[in-house]
Amino acid sequence: MDDMTCPQCGESMAERTLGHVTIQRCTGCSGVFLGRADLGALIEAENDWHAHQSANTAALPRITSEMSRPPVVPERSRAFVETLFKS
Repeated sequence: MDDMTCPQCGESMAERTLGHVTIQRCTGCSGVFLGRADLGALIEAENDWHAHQSANTAALPRITSEMSRPPVVPERSRAFVETLFKS
């Protein structure tokens, strides 16, 4: 496939693949291009990601004076789409 150029700014587009989704992202303005099939796969992956969120949430504890600071937990992506744009 030939290298794509961004229709907005003319910079080159870099390909990024995650799972079954392949996008082209502009190196200049960060614009995104993806095919219709990739859009459908992206929507399915996003829905699956959110469907499994309830298992990862815990009830909030009651705050008391003898509590200590909770351990630092690595930040998790808020959505599957966000994982496509992390470097």
